[in-house]
Parts: sequence; structure tokens; C-alpha cells
Amino acid sequence: MKNVTLLALDTATEACSVALLRGGEKIHLAQFAQREHTKHILPMVDEILAQAGITLHQVDALVFGRGPGSFTGVRIGAGIAQGLAFGADLPVIPVSNLAAMAQAAYAQYQAENVLTAIDARMNEVYFAQWQAQKVRSDFGEFLDWQPVIAEQVCSPSKVIEQVVQQHRENAVLVGTGWAAYPELNDANLGKATEITLPSALYMLDLALPKWFAGEIISPLEIEPIYLRNEVTWQKLPGRE
Repeated sequence: MKNVTLLALDTATEACSVALLRGGEKIHLAQFAQREHTKHILPMVDEILAQAGITLHQVDALVFGRGPGSFTGVRIGAGIAQGLAFGADLPVIPVSNLAAMAQAAYAQYQAENVLTAIDARMNEVYFAQWQAQKVRSDFGEFLDWQPVIAEQVCSPSKVIEQVVQQHRENAVLVGTGWAAYPELNDANLGKATEITLPSALYMLDLALPKWFAGEIISPLEIEPIYLRNEVTWQKLPGRE
């Protein structure tokens, strides 16, 4: 594990973040960059590589937040990841932004039942419910986040309806969606946290077991996950 070097980036929401795993240690950079992702993300990548004293060609794989999130943000992240991976001939590991927030909830609150909701505007949220399963492998123990309720874009009332049907207790809430809509905030579906947006830092935790399992793709295979209006997006170069 100490010999693996992974570079993660995310621009799918208002947050812009980059993280690096090298020598078993992690470093990360993050800032709020609404509508300015293209201005900040590449300088942040350069800065974190400089901090580690390496070049992009010394990275083993590139990790990126594949969505869901804003249409523009997800597309920027996918495009930047594709460009960097092509340029340095790197494999790619896509990671769910919602699952990354679930991983953050475990890291900060030891939560294993997590409700994730990002405000999607138009009275909808990007939503999923996750249950952690501890898995042992040759390289150690890791969490496998299973979707109890699959990723979707839906109304707050639909969130409440689905969660109530699950009858699960001790849930932890992460994401901007809970505070954005009063009915979600008042539904008392779980314990509120200060985790509001995904971070590339926790994408590293999700990507590492994928790397050892060989669950990687080529830059040509990168595909953003929007959930909303999926038929309207134009495919990235090489995906026509």
C-alpha cells in the first residue's frame, strides 16, 4: 500500500478539491470555488504535486468525482481528469460523490448508515442511502459502501417516503440537501453533521481498494454521472 500513489480531484459541486496518497500518507487542498473550477483546479493539482515533490508521471492512477453534482461541475471534472490521464498515460478510477460523503461520515463520525443529499435545485436533491460493510483483503480492511437506496435525483418528499420505508435507525445526514429544504430538515431522518460537500480526500479511501482489485478504466471510458437529463449531455472526446 505504501508504494501506491493516487491523485484525486473533484469539481462536481461548489467545492473544488485535490488530494494525493503517496507513501501511505495523504495531503489535500480544498476551496469553495463556485463557477470558478476551471480557474483553480489545475493550479491546485500543480501545487499538490509540488508539495509531494513528484510529477504527474509518477502517479499510479487518477481518481475523480464522477458525479452526481452540477452539470457543469461534473463535466469539468470529467474533462480535466480525461486530459490529465491522457497526457500522463494514467488509468482512471471514477468515484461517486455521494459515496465519498458517506466515507467522510465514517471518518469523522464513525457512521456506517449514511443518508446523502446534495441540493440539485428545482426542488430536487441528488440522494442515496449507504450502508458500510467491512471487508478484509490481502492489503487490509476497508469499507465497501452498499447503496440501500440507489443514487437518484428526486423531490424531498420522495426522499422521506423512501427512507421511512427502510425502517433503519442511527442514520447520519450529510450534504447540502437537508438544510436546503425545510421539509427534509424537519423530517428528523437522522443525525445532522457539518459535512455538506464531497471532498477528494475521502475519494482516495474509496479508490484504493479499487486499485488493488484492478477496477480501473482508460481515459476513453470516462463517463460523467449526472442523474438528471442524462440524454442531453454531449459525450466527451473519444466517446462519440
